Amino acid sequence: MAGKDIIGMTQGELTRLHIVRKALDKSITQAEAADIIGRCLRQVRRIVRRVKREGDSGVIHKSRGKPSNRTLPGRIKHRALKLYKEKYNDFGPTLASEKLFEIDKIKIDDETLRLWLIEENIPYKQRKKRPHRQRRQRKDHFGEMLQIDGLEHDWFEGRGPECVFMGYIDDATGNPFGRFSPYEGTLPAMDSFKHYVEEYGIPASIYLDKHSTYKSTKKQSIDDQLNNQEHLSQFARAVTELGVNIIYADSPQAKGRIERLFNTFQDRVIKEMRLKGISSIAEGNRFLKRYLPVYARRFGVKPAKKGNLHRPLPKDIDLNKILCKKTERTLRNDFTVAHDKKLYQIENNIRAKKVILEERTDGSMLIRHKGAILKFKEITTRPEKIDQSKPYLPRQVYIPPADHPWRRFKINPQYPQYEQKEKGSQKEKELLLIGT
Repeated sequence: MAGKDIIGMTQGELTRLHIVRKALDKSITQAEAADIIGRCLRQVRRIVRRVKREGDSGVIHKSRGKPSNRTLPGRIKHRALKLYKEKYNDFGPTLASEKLFEIDKIKIDDETLRLWLIEENIPYKQRKKRPHRQRRQRKDHFGEMLQIDGLEHDWFEGRGPECVFMGYIDDATGNPFGRFSPYEGTLPAMDSFKHYVEEYGIPASIYLDKHSTYKSTKKQSIDDQLNNQEHLSQFARAVTELGVNIIYADSPQAKGRIERLFNTFQDRVIKEMRLKGISSIAEGNRFLKRYLPVYARRFGVKPAKKGNLHRPLPKDIDLNKILCKKTERTLRNDFTVAHDKKLYQIENNIRAKKVILEERTDGSMLIRHKGAILKFKEITTRPEKIDQSKPYLPRQVYIPPADHPWRRFKINPQYPQYEQKEKGSQKEKELLLIGT
């Protein structure tokens, strides 16, 4: 069957396979491949042998989907936690694991005990490690790591609006790339990364700061810590789907090359655009497409080692589908979806509680359910809300005058029971009339 020939891999495994193929083609050494994919040399040699013997499936770990052989019984976990609460509640995980082995003869790893404490929501003593910093050398290959950042500035010197320059620089060669955008946000970052991939390919890794566009500010829950899962921003989710490794910088000095590029561009690029009379973002992006290759030939450097680690974009991957903001929204009973203070009517008859809204970099929007694109239209006519600034005035009751036709009382001869009321007062006639 054709299905047996399909190999399911994650983007990380595809990246690993790409690097291993480079090692098999002798484009890079196995030691360099080990450094790029973050594995030891012996492991890379084993992977290379398996790829030669089994094909592309050799990069898939053999223990995938199997339980760990070192899982401890539940009774040991229960006893260790009970002793920790009773005897070692002010101990750190390392000291507590040592005393559990010395006194109680329970041998567990300190990291295992720490994860158990997090799982059971048991507080424990923690100590922050002192950070260590050292000078970092350039990467060896073109495409091995990109430094990315955005800088807001008056790039057109008042001839146009202030905007953000989304700058890229290759760590090994100093090759620059960039685009002007109205602001530094998710969609501008995705748009610039899309243009970079279309021109050079998918890089092995990117180096970013901790701006909310690139790193999510949402805190990890206990389940996330146990599963080693971190909340990703929309941009981080998109590039991770492409198999790109993300590295976050703790300070501006850590990504000094992109910061120095900004300083240079604030001098050179601004003056070049002044001479050409460029005054808009569209004109600026057309200028950068011609200017950046010239800049790279003059100021770029040769990489320490030959080889391009940019991975070609697979033909079956739609960049527009990945590099977009994906938001989950509730589908109401009347098949409407609310998003960004707007209301959309779904025209498909589907059974769903949630749908996914995709905001594209070109300004368009799609709504999907289980991968299928839904038809929709925006509801533009909606009832106006009451102006809360105006005081509410209760409705005044209308009292008709005395000569109003409604007050003219006449006795209907068909109803003799009213004849007695005719002799009464005018007030009684009015009450009788109201009652009828």
